[in-house]
Amino acid sequence: MQKIHWKNLVMLTIAGIINAIGVTMFLAPVKLYDSGISGTSMLLGQVTPLSLSVFLLVLNVPLFLYGMKKQGKLFTFYAIYAVAIYSLVSWLIVDVLPVDVSFASPLAEQDLLLCALFGGLISGIGSGLAIRFGGAMDGIEVMAVIFAKRLGLSVGTFVMLYNVVLYVLCGVLVHSWILPLYSIIAYAAALKTVDFIVEGFDRSKCAIIVTEQPQEICAALSAAFESGTTRVEARGGYSYAPKTMVYFVVNRFQVARMKALVHDIDPTAYIIISEVADVFSANVNK
Repeated sequence: MQKIHWKNLVMLTIAGIINAIGVTMFLAPVKLYDSGISGTSMLLGQVTPLSLSVFLLVLNVPLFLYGMKKQGKLFTFYAIYAVAIYSLVSWLIVDVLPVDVSFASPLAEQDLLLCALFGGLISGIGSGLAIRFGGAMDGIEVMAVIFAKRLGLSVGTFVMLYNVVLYVLCGVLVHSWILPLYSIIAYAAALKTVDFIVEGFDRSKCAIIVTEQPQEICAALSAAFESGTTRVEARGGYSYAPKTMVYFVVNRFQVARMKALVHDIDPTAYIIISEVADVFSANVNK
């Protein structure tokens, strides 16, 4: 197994604590449901004598162990550790600490919209941190990675379908569709927050510039933004004329300046811009 990093364990501990706060202090008190195995555990905790913290371990750990061959031992260890912290802190909040979460949120009371928004946001921060530091907070995502392709689905579609079935089941069992509908709001807030935590609030932009004046454009971009460029030789698909693709990464505030600079040099340059989740390499001129 790869080396375990203490920084990851510290951040996974924080992630488990944050996730537990979002679920037990905002969602569970007003009978809203989280997504995935966490939401399943909340539902089972309501209809059986066992608690949320017990189901979190009973349902998640076997799924992580089942997916260990595909995901790796280090990921499995980190994921089980994060869920264990989540389960422990959930138990402390509900059964040990002097906080009444039996019928209303200590902070948002019984306001379903506030509980859904802040519960989703806070639990999303916890889940996002868990993913960012090598683990996971929910075993359904591991199952999605393993089974989605076999079923001809994307990972996102697999998770979404699971949650749709979960929320429909919640509505049938509690004889109300209000709570499952508000739970969808919590799920949407959590999903967006996870994206922000994992991929960053300010995504970089990748620009692919097809031009016949690569030397001048590369020099201008490097001078203006103090960042490296990458050139790939190419040919026009119709004309078969020699061209060059210049690969360049900027932030969203620099896109307009970059476009103007390129078109000042080559008005016929073709520019494609797409989002980049993360940039890991150093800025080096190539």
